[in-house]
Amino acid sequence: MRNSSWNDLLSMINGRKLTYRPAGFIIDSPWLPGWYGIPTLDYFASDEKWMKANIRAAETFPDVWFMPGFWSEYGMCTEPSAFGSRLIFLENSLPHADRILGDIADADKLPQPNVRTDGLLPFMIARLRNNQPAILEADHQIRFAIARGPLNIASFLMGTTEFMMALALDPENSHKLLDKISCFICDWLSLQKEIFPSIDGVLILDDIIGFVGEAEFTEFVLPYFKRIFSCTGSTVRFLHNDAEGLITASFLNEMGVNVFNFSFNHSLGEIRELAGKDVVLLGNIPPRDVLASGTPEQVREAVKKASGELSDHDRIIWSAGGGMPQDVSTANIAAFVDAVKDIK
Repeated sequence: MRNSSWNDLLSMINGRKLTYRPAGFIIDSPWLPGWYGIPTLDYFASDEKWMKANIRAAETFPDVWFMPGFWSEYGMCTEPSAFGSRLIFLENSLPHADRILGDIADADKLPQPNVRTDGLLPFMIARLRNNQPAILEADHQIRFAIARGPLNIASFLMGTTEFMMALALDPENSHKLLDKISCFICDWLSLQKEIFPSIDGVLILDDIIGFVGEAEFTEFVLPYFKRIFSCTGSTVRFLHNDAEGLITASFLNEMGVNVFNFSFNHSLGEIRELAGKDVVLLGNIPPRDVLASGTPEQVREAVKKASGELSDHDRIIWSAGGGMPQDVSTANIAAFVDAVKDIK
């Protein structure tokens, strides 16, 4: 993340008003390879192309906060690889991981990953370490430790439907699985911060937390996320959930979250009322139907509509209601940035 953007993010979290309205996006492998003009497989396989794609984005849109910025990842294969999943990589599609847990009763049989050696994790660290001099030269820093959340990882390991059924039918073993995964996440976040001391932010991505009711949320989500967001002592605690987010929003303070990216299906005003005034909100125009598939004028109209959803624009990072999807054009991002500057 650019140093000036990081400093302004800290100021925003601390309640200080900025002299401008920031635009920011979560960018990673769904968007960057196609926008940069390389196969998805090359983006994962070539550190040089990965670096150049991220630098190009930062240089093309100097006014945008790219969060986390220079995200070293292998799509949805990242965390499952450490548990031993078989990984499938295609030329121009996002990779996926095969399920390895057939029954929640077998949760105890899953290995506890060694985050220093297992799966793709060492390659992710090496990519950042090898490119760190160029990242610093471009006036950026490695600021975030990143992981997908425990429910999200559980759904990769055993299937979403099967995991959701396990929560209802076998809570005891579901807790065993979530505890094991949460220990892994804390180990992984802590290793990232150990190797890159410039890290003072945590980004957790978990859409599955939007699929449960409030009782299940307090039992299966809240205790694990409190542990995860506190384990590194990081100043910035950033949660992405672009599934149903009303229950999540009402528990953000208790979870320890101070930056929240949520679904465009919820208005900024609605989330602000539930989250409280102190949480920084990242959102929230439709990512696929407007930012990717719309015209520049439709993008501008969507930003205008979102800005009218609340009267107080403090602690807002104007963004998509989710991560940057595939096929978002340079013209549409430029229209978005210009529209944010025009917000009254």
